[in-house]
Amino acid sequence: QYKIYYIMQFISNFFCFTYSCIYSFISNTIDDDEFSVSALIEKANANIGMLLMFGDIVVHTGLRNADPCTARDCLWPKSSDGNVYVPYRISNEYSQKERDIIMEGLRSFSRSTCIRFTRRERQRDFLDIQSRSGCYSSVGRRDGGQVLSLQRSGCVYHHVIQHELLHALGFNHEQTRSDRDEHVRIVLENVKCGKEHNFRKIEDSRNLDTPYDYGSLMHYGRYFFSRNGQPTIVPVPDPDVCIGTARQMSPTDILRVNRLYACSTKKFDLLIPQ
Repeated sequence: QYKIYYIMQFISNFFCFTYSCIYSFISNTIDDDEFSVSALIEKANANIGMLLMFGDIVVHTGLRNADPCTARDCLWPKSSDGNVYVPYRISNEYSQKERDIIMEGLRSFSRSTCIRFTRRERQRDFLDIQSRSGCYSSVGRRDGGQVLSLQRSGCVYHHVIQHELLHALGFNHEQTRSDRDEHVRIVLENVKCGKEHNFRKIEDSRNLDTPYDYGSLMHYGRYFFSRNGQPTIVPVPDPDVCIGTARQMSPTDILRVNRLYACSTKKFDLLIPQ
């Protein structure tokens, strides 16, 4: 079980390193390409005029300085069959191709976790997937229909969809972890004026007894909200570690979903360490 996990991590890190080197050679400046999660989200959310924290998280009253998912009961309920059924509704404004991409993002969770996104019938709480301005979500379950925005132009990509769905399941960004200062350095002097709040640390974050994961889909790139083309997030002690280029959930992302929701299906055992 451990061998398969670490082989997957090695392959992921190898391609991440190769990608970073090639792109750095081409651009010689910024190695966080235009299709990274953080770059797409920053661009899509640039002028939407609503209160967001950490780039793409909807802020609700009284929760600006707290982790919304540890400040209240935010998990989706677990069924007696061991699965977690999360109802969703997809807006009719998407094209068939866009709906197919969104559906693939929803289905991807069932391959490695006990999460099952199901079409909403009469459930009170559900994900209301709409093409509003920008890419954003609440963290965890909220009462009623909670909007998960995937703007048609800019957000309908597999990795962005998985990223926002992970927020809806209760996860925050990797670089906001309580132990983040041991793994990355935040360079506030390079951050755009007025965007400093997006780099706050969540002191009581749910780390689920897992290591810091530079390869997490929830980790933003090193130039997130940069005002001058210089890094705002720098890995330590090795500043050359690849961050922010994930195109899908990492093995550690999957492990965390299964731990948070106590998924016990043994068919996932070969994908993650127990």
